[in-house]
Amino acid sequence: MKVYSFPRGGITINDPAVPQNSSSVVAFLPAISVIPMVQHPGGRAYPIVSVGDLVREGMLIGRGQGSLSANVHASVPGRVIRMVSWKAAGGQNNDALIIRMEGSFEKLGKREEFFPWLGMSAFDLHRTIAEFGIVEMEGSGRPVADMLTSLRNQQGTISLVVRCIFDDPWLAADRLLCRERTQAIAEGAHIMCRAGRMGRIVFALSQGETELGSRLMEEASRWEIPISLVYTGSRYPQRNQRELELVLRSFGKKENVELGSLLMLGPATLAAIHDAVAYRKPILDRYVAVGGSAVRKPQVMKVRIGTRIGEIFAECGGFVDKPRKIASGSPVLGRAVVDLDEPVIKTSYAVFALLEAHAQPRRNCISCGECRTVCPVGLDPEELYKNARAAGRNASRKPGISGSDSCHGCGCCDVVCPSRLALSQAILGMA
Repeated sequence: MKVYSFPRGGITINDPAVPQNSSSVVAFLPAISVIPMVQHPGGRAYPIVSVGDLVREGMLIGRGQGSLSANVHASVPGRVIRMVSWKAAGGQNNDALIIRMEGSFEKLGKREEFFPWLGMSAFDLHRTIAEFGIVEMEGSGRPVADMLTSLRNQQGTISLVVRCIFDDPWLAADRLLCRERTQAIAEGAHIMCRAGRMGRIVFALSQGETELGSRLMEEASRWEIPISLVYTGSRYPQRNQRELELVLRSFGKKENVELGSLLMLGPATLAAIHDAVAYRKPILDRYVAVGGSAVRKPQVMKVRIGTRIGEIFAECGGFVDKPRKIASGSPVLGRAVVDLDEPVIKTSYAVFALLEAHAQPRRNCISCGECRTVCPVGLDPEELYKNARAAGRNASRKPGISGSDSCHGCGCCDVVCPSRLALSQAILGMA
């Protein structure tokens, strides 16, 4: 088995506080749900229900407005009791509808009705994906409908890359999803290819995932579309678009496979595409890895969108001691959580609480060179960081440090820095 990996830099991440990915548990249904109107990089969805209204499970409650905005749906049936607003750790404003659960469920516990989609046109598939508010669930939350729109005028071959690469142990939820919903992921890939008129599916898997590769190939072989299976290294950030494209281009050249342009999507997004088209179902829940050194019982949970993060930690036995850091995502690039009442959203693949955050104070750079060793782009983070700091002190100097635009913010330099400097943040701030 040939394994393709990016040529330089990167790190191996090991974290004992990550939950096991052998099984998942279904989280309790939330009595109170917080449904944000922004779960995507664009402008807020416009609420189309008011305080006091009754809503159904899966009902449209917020309509996306313009580019990079997506529809928002109620994850539980109930009554809208208020609208709240808050400011996230990064300074972004958000608002949400608060739904008190009541009434009957239309999808939970009911037999799902399959909608035959093979006869649907690319336009109808595109419209359905947009209608049910499907977004990229492993990244920024970019609407999939916007991705399809960008493909319309693209010439030449386009390949869909199914990104089942687990270079970060905090992708435990995605890994478990792949095992439990292999068929939905493969069929979602086929739907996406039909909707975007793409000519090939490439399953990119971490080395060692041979069983998953065989199952995906078996499921996808039912469709009349060329399929490739590529095993990659598991060194972080292999999953990043730049590093993954490097190894796929190498694969295409060595195997004489014309890949053309690449569109990369993760397993959670493809499963959601499948559910939207085959079952007319918006994103009502998602797999979330819950853990960290402060959590008593880390586990992978299937959580309803809008469930408050504090309730998830409570279901994991609560905290062993007061956490010093709570965040969403991976500890490498996590987003700080300001309040435990913040909800799980479409892009929440992990939440964690740490006891030992910032145990060591930040110090001055000691010029050890560790950051240069791990940079996958071949930059000198030390020099870029010092230039960025100098530019920040010199108000007359214009932003834009030479080389900083090549940094894609993987955070490898931050992880290895013994002085605990926020290198990538400073570099990207001057890009």
